[in-house]
Amino acid sequence: MSRDDLISKTKQVLDLLVERRFEDLELLTGGIRLSKNEIANAISNYGRHLVIPPTEGLRLMDIIEVRNSNPRRWSVVVPFWTIEEGRSDLSLELTLIEKDKILKVELDDIHVL
Repeated sequence: MSRDDLISKTKQVLDLLVERRFEDLELLTGGIRLSKNEIANAISNYGRHLVIPPTEGLRLMDIIEVRNSNPRRWSVVVPFWTIEEGRSDLSLELTLIEKDKILKVELDDIHVL
């Protein structure tokens, strides 16, 4: 998998969050670690309106390959952006797993740094 593939998959997750499509996100992740209700609560409790990060915001994404993992996996952390703040202190943490040349997503956490 290329870095562009990892960024694209992460952007898909961000799009679902911004569009408040929590049920679709739960389907994408299999509900592993966070259910649609937990996702909705995390976003709602933050009290601001998420937006898609600008291109430079996606450059702030921290992508680290997990060593000696089989299948290959990456830990990804990216800050959210909001209408009210621009770059937010809320972050998205996920794990991307390469399986049969497809990236699977596990949503690890949504929290304030």
